[in-house]
Amino acid sequence: MSDCIFCKIISKEIPGNIAYEDDRILAFHDLEPQAPVHVLIVPKKHIASLDDVAQEDAELLGYLMSKVKDVAAGLGLENGYRVVINTGEDGFQTVKHLHIHLLGKRKMTWPPG
Repeated sequence: MSDCIFCKIISKEIPGNIAYEDDRILAFHDLEPQAPVHVLIVPKKHIASLDDVAQEDAELLGYLMSKVKDVAAGLGLENGYRVVINTGEDGFQTVKHLHIHLLGKRKMTWPPG
């Protein structure tokens, strides 16, 4: 999508502090981190939210989830981490491009929100 900020980061139209990239996903540091390590992991294909995932996206989402551990290891999150996917207005999804928040390097609390 031409007005999606994450698509613009993916296309290098605007800069991002990239932590990991391959041909299907991109991980970059959040501009407003909620933990010492806070990275967003996004598919390069624009999918607005979990509510917009189609059956044909199943393999891509499986790949996205399988890469979380690799991104976490690359960031030194050997003592654990949290992953969050916000969906919709009540879920506090502020950018309409599916993304995983990867948070670490501090003790997480519960409940989260």
